[in-house]
Amino acid sequence: MAHQQYRSCIEACNSCADACDHCATACLGESDIKPMARCIALDIDCAAIRRMAAGYMARGSEFANQLCALCADVCQACGEECAKHQYAHCQECAQACRRCAEECRHMSNGQ
Repeated sequence: MAHQQYRSCIEACNSCADACDHCATACLGESDIKPMARCIALDIDCAAIRRMAAGYMARGSEFANQLCALCADVCQACGEECAKHQYAHCQECAQACRRCAEECRHMSNGQ
């Protein structure tokens, strides 16, 4: 079953997508959101591509590896941006993004 083969990566993607959704929403609630614009945009991009990748892996799509390689890049960029902000939600998101990028790179290399 494809979803079992990719279970660790699927779980990391779903967890990361949830962290990104939370981070984007929390950033919108900050008193000065202008400096958070890139963080919010990357959170949205990251959450969307994570959910797509989890679906591709769950279905055993022949394109799962390629999508996960792109996901790792998006997740790395999101994590780097979130890490620049000292809010707890940003730091938690950065950690989830780092973990997910690692899982996706591992998966996309056929491991």
